[in-house]
Amino acid sequence: MGAAEQRIWGGQGRRDAERRMIADAATTLSEAMLANYRRAVESVASVESQIRAAATHAAERFERGGRMIYLGAGAAGLVAAEDAAELPGTFGLDSQRIAVILAGGGAFDADAAAEDDATAAERAVAMHGELGRDVVIAVSASGSTPFTLAGGIAARRAGAFLIAIANRPGAPLLAAADAPLLLDTGDEALRGSTRLAAGAAQKCALGMLSTLFGLALGHIHAGLMVNLRADNDKLRRRAAAIVMTLAGTDESAAVAALSSASGEVKQATLLASGARDRASAVSLLQQSRGRLGDALNALGKELGRVAAD
Repeated sequence: MGAAEQRIWGGQGRRDAERRMIADAATTLSEAMLANYRRAVESVASVESQIRAAATHAAERFERGGRMIYLGAGAAGLVAAEDAAELPGTFGLDSQRIAVILAGGGAFDADAAAEDDATAAERAVAMHGELGRDVVIAVSASGSTPFTLAGGIAARRAGAFLIAIANRPGAPLLAAADAPLLLDTGDEALRGSTRLAAGAAQKCALGMLSTLFGLALGHIHAGLMVNLRADNDKLRRRAAAIVMTLAGTDESAAVAALSSASGEVKQATLLASGARDRASAVSLLQQSRGRLGDALNALGKELGRVAAD
């Protein structure tokens, strides 16, 4: 083999070796990440009862006119903001009663130094006025981010019920909270990248918290989103499917009931189940504090009395 051929094949050999090294490194990293994600879910399971209790308390405050306010910085703040953004559509909640306080104010234009600005957090919290009926959910992987910690302390001092989510044992944010939720995810596979296992645990915990919150408000029945906001074709189809399932009716009847109820799934379900008119459906829900199951039970008794007469 000539010198030129040796250079060519030698270069190819090095490239093949590099590819093998990268593939081996990728396998090692992906396996480590999967192990961390499993540990992330386990960390949420360890505080399941605390999440349920916090959700119940949050719902009680919300029913008394309070707000749900999410607070965070960096990756943790974005996870919190994502959960907040889903609440109005999923549970039909007034978006004016859901707020997000993020360090720097935005997802992509925020200055990283904003995470260290405790004074800015205190000002941001103060801008939300009276907090005596509100719930503040503060999220920080380290539990010591100055913006999140100062904001959480200021909110609790102003009367808010503070739920804190952090991934480090002994975090000061947890010590400052009414409802501390420790998600001990350990070291990241990519050291310091808390958007990975820590972020996965935060998302899981927030999803459980807000979904149990929706359940406590009566916006979930039989595992279905009975207070969803049907403002596009996909959600209108989903609303019709919910009414069909709960009322045991066909699609045309479900669509007609939704039309009569202006898209309100709970009211439409009652109409499709035999309620006289929309006013009757509204009255049944008011008497049941918005709990569809209770309203359906009351309707069943009412229809039974009519049948007996």
